[in-house]
Amino acid sequence: MKLGIEGKRALVLGASKGLGAAVAIALANEGAAVIGASRSTEAIAALGSRIDPAAGGSIRAERLDLTDPASVDALINACQAGGIDILVNNSGGPPPAEAKDLTPDLLAKQFAIMVTPLVTISNALLPGMIDRGWGRIVTLTSSGVEAPLPRLALSNALRQSLVGWSKTLASEVAPHGVTVNVVVQGRIQTDRVDELDAATAKRLGQSVEAVKAQSIAAIPAGRYGRAEELGDLVAFLASDRASYITGSLIRIDGGLLKSI
Repeated sequence: MKLGIEGKRALVLGASKGLGAAVAIALANEGAAVIGASRSTEAIAALGSRIDPAAGGSIRAERLDLTDPASVDALINACQAGGIDILVNNSGGPPPAEAKDLTPDLLAKQFAIMVTPLVTISNALLPGMIDRGWGRIVTLTSSGVEAPLPRLALSNALRQSLVGWSKTLASEVAPHGVTVNVVVQGRIQTDRVDELDAATAKRLGQSVEAVKAQSIAAIPAGRYGRAEELGDLVAFLASDRASYITGSLIRIDGGLLKSI
């Protein structure tokens, strides 16, 4: 299936590893010219070896530190000259925390990292998409936006705000050929999931293997997902083929969430 994004310009946030890297590679392998943004530009540059030369795509690195507004502005300036057709919003997860322990300072600090820069970058790149009559915005969240996860109160709360923003934006820009969707991922094998499993194992006094086995037992597919599977999903949502999908939450969780 041809996705129709050959030559499209894409910006993928958090592209140095994990889900962001998988998305950048998937888009480049469909022929897109990808800008990967992260604090680790060296890691992004190394992704080029994982692109099919026949695909015609590419990945180049731009530095981005979501904790630094000046870095966000610099990325926007670097991307606006040629325009961006596809934006993939992806931020790292906040530290584990229980809801009763959240403080105003902690909430404000994490909101400024997880939410504000993603909205700022999206709003800055939207006018170009609207002018061209074509654009895709895909935001990565987690299963916690549908079934809040224990001890991840910050993630549950702040990612929900991105869902509400995305749904509202989708209605506003749909007449201009721009789609806005949210990916709800379950247990995808990444460094972040490894860290969470390790933290749970330490808290419960269990082995990491035992904690992982318990997690897998709750997943009907019987395994953690692969980052490449999520990358393929995002590539489809970013494609011409997905032009009638907008304002949606798309699950990729192996059947983990039991709600309809």
